[in-house]
Amino acid sequence: MGSTTDKVAGMTNEAIGKAKQGIGKAVGSDQMQAEGLAQEAKGDAQRAVGEAKSAIKTGANKVADAVNKIL
Repeated sequence: MGSTTDKVAGMTNEAIGKAKQGIGKAVGSDQMQAEGLAQEAKGDAQRAVGEAKSAIKTGANKVADAVNKIL
């Protein structure tokens, strides 16, 4: 996946996870709260991967631009 796709998937999982936690709390379901917490954590990780990919791409582009200026 690309960095944008990872970021969007991460934010989606975070939002769904938070919603599940809220619903679980409202209906008294510890299982749903736990699932929500796990999904939110998965989303955090996905978003972090997307951010890292974006940072690496930006750094590589800066290096390529510097090399091209020298050539």
